[in-house]
Amino acid sequence: MQRVTTIQSRLYAVAIGMLSASLLCVSCINKSDIDGLTDQKSEKKLQVSVEEPIDRDFDDIKRSGTLRMITRYSSNTYFLHQGIEWGFEYELVNKFAKKHDLALEVVIIGPNENPYDLLNSGKGDLIAANYTATEERKKYVNFTRPYNIVDQVLVFSEDIEDPPQTIQEVAERGIPITVRRNSSYYYRLQDLQKEGLNLAIHLVPNTKDTESLLFEISSDNYSATVADNNIFQASNKYMQGLQRGPTIAENDTIAWAIRENSKALETELNRFLYDHFRFGKAGEDPKRSTFLNILRKRYFEEGPQIAEYYNPETQKSKSGVISPYDDLIKQVADSAGVDWLLIASIAAQETKFNPNSKSWAGAVGLMQVLPRFSEVSDKEKLYDVRTNIREGIRIIKKHLRHYSYMDSTDKWSFALAAYNAGPGHIADARRLAIDQNKNPNKWENAADALLKLMHRKYYKDARYGFCRGIETVRYVQEIKNRYKTYESILTMSEWDDKAGTGTGPGVIGLFN
Repeated sequence: MQRVTTIQSRLYAVAIGMLSASLLCVSCINKSDIDGLTDQKSEKKLQVSVEEPIDRDFDDIKRSGTLRMITRYSSNTYFLHQGIEWGFEYELVNKFAKKHDLALEVVIIGPNENPYDLLNSGKGDLIAANYTATEERKKYVNFTRPYNIVDQVLVFSEDIEDPPQTIQEVAERGIPITVRRNSSYYYRLQDLQKEGLNLAIHLVPNTKDTESLLFEISSDNYSATVADNNIFQASNKYMQGLQRGPTIAENDTIAWAIRENSKALETELNRFLYDHFRFGKAGEDPKRSTFLNILRKRYFEEGPQIAEYYNPETQKSKSGVISPYDDLIKQVADSAGVDWLLIASIAAQETKFNPNSKSWAGAVGLMQVLPRFSEVSDKEKLYDVRTNIREGIRIIKKHLRHYSYMDSTDKWSFALAAYNAGPGHIADARRLAIDQNKNPNKWENAADALLKLMHRKYYKDARYGFCRGIETVRYVQEIKNRYKTYESILTMSEWDDKAGTGTGPGVIGLFN
């Protein structure tokens, strides 16, 4: 199967999910045009259609067991490397989720999707995408306390000779500045227009992110754009042909966006962020935690691994969209009649695609197969990737057959739980659910029982005794969440192959 070589290479062609979207018919707008645009009703500026947020706060999130993060696919927010999730925003939000024993689900903003609508409609719980807390955005969402401060800088193509040193010079030379319609950069340029600068502004679709515009600049497709200084710093390590220009805004605060009525979630997020970022005294740098400093260095300051990872010259043609083992997993899974993305999700959860992994319990290989449950007599052969995948699939199929009378979602949830904790503990949980007059064939009831089996009151009478149920419940939820994310990314990759013929990310899968 021939696909794009790697999903990350999409950053060198178009913004995620944008494919070949046409530019808006707004080019080199003069001051009078901009003034006309700002006279429009402010409600239309962000093109928000869901203005009344649903009622879902931190208690509801805790009950569901999953925090949903809305973000874009880029090297500074969220991306996959060999099937594993990375990104500044992802790691920071994931730390909060782990602190509260929550699984983290990533909701990628798709073509023609509005992040504020995703948030207020309840499809996500917070927007974590390096967003500046602007007054326009505050009309529709609340923001947490900041976790970063950035400057807005102009970035020029190397095609611009003798690059301007001031924004006034940019205006005098008539250099068009390309920005997204709903970006904080556009509103800053509008403010400069109102101050009397006759800037030429070139608007592109809101679905183009900063990183993709920087690539367009590096390819000499545009003359100039605006970026946060930290994003420019990171991008400049793996993109050629960028020139930094003057600063047009200082000390913008970066924060997470949440629903206006999510007061308890806001409180918990602010407590968490207070431990990682605090403003210093006047003239002093902010105080950051060790963890936050590590993330900043990893993604924005040093980042040699990230730069190398995104450099198209170093991409390996054998890499797949999800992992280095896509083709092999798909081949074995297809022959066994199971969803290969689900098998990839299990491998990512078990070993992060490390074929040489061995657990304290003796489970080995990519799928963490226990030799005593394998039909392969020679344990060393389980380190062979194909053999290990085949055995892992055989075991998961055995569990699927055991729960075959259930509906698809529950069947897979029980099979994953049995793969993680063993069928004995799952049987104990189902018996406990029956004792509490609950349907033992519904995963939510078994999950609740698994949590109870961590307490002596319940496990003392269980056939298989104590079970660390929280790990199994989280294991199942995280695999289901990862499956959805993989599905979305694979669909976006297929849109690339079709040169933009996709209409949206409405993928129907096992766990939707």
